Amino acid sequence: MIALSKSQELENRTTKFSINLVNLCKKFPRVLITQNIIEQLLRSGTSIGANYREANGASSRKDFRNKILICKKECKETEYWLQMLANAADDDFVSNSCRILWKETHEFNLIFSSAAANTKC
Repeated sequence: MIALSKSQELENRTTKFSINLVNLCKKFPRVLITQNIIEQLLRSGTSIGANYREANGASSRKDFRNKILICKKECKETEYWLQMLANAADDDFVSNSCRILWKETHEFNLIFSSAAANTKC
């Protein structure tokens, strides 16, 4: 079995996060009050992994750091939208799923903060 690098592991983890987020949003009823929350959540949440992959293909340390900072920014926005969706939910399953995804997003934020701080331009 081939061992994955830390960057490959994080790429896989952000991909799994996006898939779980999409699956949650597919289950959530789209009514007037939640439609915008779901759309915003999907945009910010799925862009975390996409931006991380871009960072791994960066052309310079400065480019890498900038893309990592975008990942961090998208994490913070995703945390916000997950809180809004959890508050709009009448369902304990949805609220619990939002909490689990929020925790993962928070961990990503810590990882990206560390990566940005340790990348010298």
